Formats: sequence, structure tokens, C-alpha cells
Amino acid sequence: MKQIFSKSWKGSKQPRKQRKHRFNAPMNVRRKMMASNLSKELRKKYGKRSFPVVKGDNVKILRGEFKGKIGRVDKINYKKFKITIDGVYRTKKDGSKVPVLIHPSKVQIKELHLEDSKRKKALERKMIKKDETKKSYKNKEGKVK
Repeated sequence: MKQIFSKSWKGSKQPRKQRKHRFNAPMNVRRKMMASNLSKELRKKYGKRSFPVVKGDNVKILRGEFKGKIGRVDKINYKKFKITIDGVYRTKKDGSKVPVLIHPSKVQIKELHLEDSKRKKALERKMIKKDETKKSYKNKEGKVK
């Protein structure tokens, strides 16, 4: 099998091809793959269902041993497709604490880290785009079809 990332790949039922697509993806594509869903309040505010996780976001863990814990994203590992969260540690036998790696699909973003101007602009763009599509679907009476 070739180790080249295909931009034209649409999908496959075969897990082998799905894994190949993920593990051969370049960093800019991996970043988009590492997205997490937004809380209900953020969905209403920004009109988006999910967004890529960034260091500094406040997230709530939805699955696993640490379900229900809320913390700030500490590190993002694009190679392993995992994130670490402040306050979520596992104790080893020798007593040392190790951060737990969690997949971003198993967390929900409670608060976005918007200090990055690119991220603010991306959200504004998405909101403007959504408003334009709503206007274009309105009929003569002003109701959305």
C-alpha cells in the first residue's frame, strides 16, 4: 500500500483504508480531525456543532474513568490523536502521577479559548456564512423554507 495522503479520498467501509487515511494525514488535516462537540450554550451562540480543540479550552470529559471531570486542555498530541487535561492524572505504582491521554471525541468544549485572533475570525466567518444561508432560503413572506 502506498504511504501517500490522498486529498480526493471520499471514504471507505474498510477499517484498513480509514486508518491509512488518518495516519498518513498532514498536520493541517489532523488538526481538523481533532475536533470536539460544543456545549449547548456555545452551539446557540456560535451556530456550530463542533470545533477543533486548542490548548486552553475548558472541556468536560464525557466517557471513561474520569467522566464528569472539567478541566483545561494542557497538551495536544497530533501524532497520537489525543489530548491531556489539567487535573486528570493516573497514579503509577511508584507513586508518580502521569497525565491521562484522552481522545477529543470523548470530551465536550465548555468554554473556548479565544485569545487567538485566527480562531475568533474563523468563528465570525462561520456565523456570517450561516446568516447568509438563512437569508437565501427565505421565501417571499420572509419565512425559512
